[in-house]
Amino acid sequence: MTGLAIWVVYNHPRDRPDYVARLWQHGTATGVAIIDRDLKRLRETLEGMGLVHLDRMEGDDPMILETWL
Repeated sequence: MTGLAIWVVYNHPRDRPDYVARLWQHGTATGVAIIDRDLKRLRETLEGMGLVHLDRMEGDDPMILETWL
């Protein structure tokens, strides 16, 4: 059984000078990431994977822009 895959998009996190989409499963970061300097292109990549965009939630870390399921 596989868990829900959640891609979290970060706005220039401390460890990268770019936009980063990190894959989370079972509440844990997997180490899999998509990195791009262009946010629009990163979003197009996630959309092209058939994922659905969700806005960030009020309590999210300020570096989190959005999530994709």
